[in-house]
Parts: sequence; C-alpha cells; structure tokens
Amino acid sequence: MSRIKLLLDVVNDMESLTESLRKLANAIASDEPSVESEEKPSIQETPEVKPAAKAISVEDVRAVLTPISQSGKTAQVKALLIKHGANRLSDIEPSEYGSLLADAEVLANG
Repeated sequence: MSRIKLLLDVVNDMESLTESLRKLANAIASDEPSVESEEKPSIQETPEVKPAAKAISVEDVRAVLTPISQSGKTAQVKALLIKHGANRLSDIEPSEYGSLLADAEVLANG
C-alpha cells in the first residue's frame, strides 16, 4: 500500500471519528439517548450526510515529498515542483496538490 493511500485512509478515518463525536456531543447536548441505546429507530431519521473530501493541504504534500527527497531523489522532487509551476513547494497552487501527490507516488514507487 502506498504512503499516499495510507494517508488518505487515515484522513477518512479521522473524518468518520469526527462525525461520530459530533453526533455524540449533539445527543448529550439535547439530552437524548444515543442511537445505539434506542430499541426502535425513530421515524424521522436524518439521512447520513457524507462530508466532502478533505482538501489536500501543503502539509500533506510536504509529508509525502520529504521522505522521497531524503531517500536521495531531491533532484526528481525539484523537477516535480517545477513541472507543477514553482521552484518551492510553498509557491505551488493548492489546485495542483492532487496531481503533485499522484506524481510523487509514481516517483516513490518507481
């Protein structure tokens, strides 16, 4: 499993945990029993809302690129940055993070 896939799995798990904690906090605040303690589901259940995919941050990209660079592929990492429009990671447009991570995965595995 690639590091990027593992990172995305962790992000999804964290979002799921966040949503569960939010539901628990709302149940406690409204003094209602939790869903697990109810014997019958209520007639008016709120539909499950999936959160939008988390935007990739510069820290996420840095966490992937740093080990690649430290493994001796600094020149290739620099070439990826230039390919995506900048000389430094901090100058990369956030819209480029997804494709930069995809290219980094190829570089790490190739």
